[in-house]
Amino acid sequence: MKMTGRNIFIKTMDTSDAEAFLQLELRNKEFFQTYTPLRNNNFYMMEGQLKRIQSIVKNRELEQEYSFGIYIIGSEELIGKVTLSEVVRGAIQGCFIGYYLDKQHNGKGYMTEAVRLTVHYAFHDLNLHRIEAGVMPHNQGSMKVLEKAGFHKEGIAKKNVKINGKWEDHQILAIVNENE
Repeated sequence: MKMTGRNIFIKTMDTSDAEAFLQLELRNKEFFQTYTPLRNNNFYMMEGQLKRIQSIVKNRELEQEYSFGIYIIGSEELIGKVTLSEVVRGAIQGCFIGYYLDKQHNGKGYMTEAVRLTVHYAFHDLNLHRIEAGVMPHNQGSMKVLEKAGFHKEGIAKKNVKINGKWEDHQILAIVNENE
């Protein structure tokens, strides 16, 4: 599946994307590490990326996770990833959104565009009611992305996620599907 915006498009991930994701992760290893859990060495090898993508595909088939590569229109360069994870049905009809973008492409509006496309997919194709995000309070760029995409702040979750080996507080933001 592919969704196109003004400057970027997002498409579902499959194993043919493993090499491009490996290169993205290697180029941004230090940058991404400040915002992610610790990674083992295998993560930065082709085998690790293939296993990661195979897990993503399996979770998509189980309707639990939807991950999309972010590509620049024209060059088709892979520059990031956006994911709807921990999809819960029943009375909740919600999920979490997470994302990352190649450091050299930050500040160009690409992630805001990718988040908007992903939210549209979640609300119109998956019929979800709510999407939640957690952002470390010092990550103002990510906070701006979410607010531009229509998310609102809800509060601080203390020591919520273990990032780079340390438990970090997260600002919780959410968006609700008002069209249902």
